[in-house]
Amino acid sequence: MIAIRNEHLTATITSFGAELCSLKNSAGEEFIWQADSAWAKHSPVLFPIVGQLDNNTYRVEGREYHLPRHGFAREREFSPIETADHHARFLLQADHTTRSIYPFDFRLLLDYRLTGKTLRVTYIVGNNGDAPMPFSLGAHPAFNWRRDRDMNLIFASVETAPIRRLNNGLLSGQLFPTPVNGNLLPLSDTLFLDDAIIFDHIQSRGVQFGQLHVGWCDAMPYLGIWTKPGADFLCIEPWAGYADPAGFSGAFKDKPGVTTLAAGTSAEFWWDVTVG
Repeated sequence: MIAIRNEHLTATITSFGAELCSLKNSAGEEFIWQADSAWAKHSPVLFPIVGQLDNNTYRVEGREYHLPRHGFAREREFSPIETADHHARFLLQADHTTRSIYPFDFRLLLDYRLTGKTLRVTYIVGNNGDAPMPFSLGAHPAFNWRRDRDMNLIFASVETAPIRRLNNGLLSGQLFPTPVNGNLLPLSDTLFLDDAIIFDHIQSRGVQFGQLHVGWCDAMPYLGIWTKPGADFLCIEPWAGYADPAGFSGAFKDKPGVTTLAAGTSAEFWWDVTVG
């Protein structure tokens, strides 16, 4: 566990999965879900896929590979490469084990940084190989849901586009009317009886949830909202990618939502949370 802090916030990150495990204000109030039997994660890193593959299988240059839901980064040990009072960096690189299931020489850097009342999480994905590298990446932070007072999710913009849902873990081809009324989403367990709500044409780049404002970059153009009905957390998940569309059987590089990096290049993504 590595803790970073300033006068307003303390964030704790574990090197296993480079996962954010705690975010507290100066009064000691905890904002991150503390991983119990309802869901045993806090804020996993989703890489090199987001969501589920059809039969956990994808194809590169005609060869089949297999990955579990949300990929492998969340179950790998990262190396802490830089720590200071206000920020910490964690690195995961390709090795023999990862190449057997993801045949690319990737470099994934996680940067956690406190500035005032904001924690920013930055992901820098690098392609150290000599061939184009397709991937998806996503955030999955679970915030404590104080159900007696956090009744709505307020979007930065009016959201009128239909939403998507999952069917057996895959992205359904059916469109559903948005549950957002203008920019207000009233929260209830019934919203999540069919798993996550997926916004694949979202206008907002931020939402307000109780005391928290969660923002994200343009390079993460999709958003998932999820909880387990009855649990006291709400996941607000900026994504660059999503689950396999039902019926998709093409090459991984052609999957909707996939980003492809040229050899020797990198791409940067971020989301942040402000307490106040």
